[in-house]
Amino acid sequence: MKRVVVSGLGLVSPLGSCVSSSWEALRANQSAAVSLPWTHLPSQVAARVDDANMWDSSLSPEERDRAPRCVQMALVAAQEAIQDAGIDVQSISDSVGVAIASGIGSIADTWDTTVKMQSEQGFRRVSPFFVPKILLNSASGFVSIKFKARGPNHSVSTACAAGAHAIGDSFRFIQNGYADVMLAGGTESCIHPLAVAGFSRCRALSSSFNDSPKLASRPFDSRRDGFVIAEGSAVLVLEEYGHAIQRNARIYAEIVGYGLSGDAFHITAPDPEGSGAKKAMRDAIRRAGISPNDIGYINAHATSTPTGDGIECLAIQDVFFGSNNRTRPLYVTSSKGAVGHMLGAAGAAEAVFSILTLSAGVIPANVNLEDPNVPTRHSEMMLPRQNVETDLQFVLSNSFGFGGTNACLVFRRFP
Repeated sequence: MKRVVVSGLGLVSPLGSCVSSSWEALRANQSAAVSLPWTHLPSQVAARVDDANMWDSSLSPEERDRAPRCVQMALVAAQEAIQDAGIDVQSISDSVGVAIASGIGSIADTWDTTVKMQSEQGFRRVSPFFVPKILLNSASGFVSIKFKARGPNHSVSTACAAGAHAIGDSFRFIQNGYADVMLAGGTESCIHPLAVAGFSRCRALSSSFNDSPKLASRPFDSRRDGFVIAEGSAVLVLEEYGHAIQRNARIYAEIVGYGLSGDAFHITAPDPEGSGAKKAMRDAIRRAGISPNDIGYINAHATSTPTGDGIECLAIQDVFFGSNNRTRPLYVTSSKGAVGHMLGAAGAAEAVFSILTLSAGVIPANVNLEDPNVPTRHSEMMLPRQNVETDLQFVLSNSFGFGGTNACLVFRRFP
């Protein structure tokens, strides 16, 4: 199988408008959560992207007019990733593919168009761009067109695991010779009253910290009561190893393992035994050709829900300590304490953070973790409340979603 490396990173997040600003804020243990104006809803907290420095000349007037917000963020993230990789996509267009995922797409356009349909003019007020705006593969389409990438044009919609699945699928595309380069990641922008109402009815969102939003997202903490809805986009440049070496590319990390599974249990609740999560983690590690002992850090999916965080911790403990052969510390953090839950973009953003953790040798702390409260079978699992400097060789990034879908990625330090 061909080797696959990461040679470029792009990120638009509530923590910052690019990779460097987001990473700096994460390492400073900042929270991006702010108050929402919708006081009639139970949850009034979200993590928004600051538009001030994002909508720059990288977007054309047509993209601003025809592309929904989630696609615009994907275009900005892709632009940064391509520039970071120093790659001329048009010169190798037939061997460059795109796979950008989304879990929900543009709920705002669906809402606005429904309202227009109820007006006197009805049909005539529906934009001819409505359908393209709500297509879940529209981000991949816009990015492919903008940068003239004529390789695989792919998208997945697997809820909150979508961004990780897009990266994993792209990894396989390169391994199997469908492309030399993939622009892979996820995007999401659905901070809207309808989405907040829907997730609130599922009892998924935090509602106890409406007056102190920066404290609302608190994975693993005893006072966690739900996730903080967030938006953003992350795009990675994945590249065949020989192709990257030939052009003397800077390499952040190598992607070496990808595992995926289904809980086959419930449409929204995780399997209480964490069987699907355990299978995905074990498969990713096995395919990486390593043992659980080689993983020094896990970027957990942990969204700050009372049930989900605990089940994931038990699954991690079973996989990494069940054999009693562990000889090194295992650090576990969730970036969502800082950035909130970016839904379909979460797995891609967390892959970026995992790669930066690996290359920098610094594990950002669990934000808002004051009183850890998760089931414990093995006390050796570390949930750091301060940044940790450590020498990492392999990291694992977990992403789980509604529908019982799971995706896990293993990255190796390079060289």
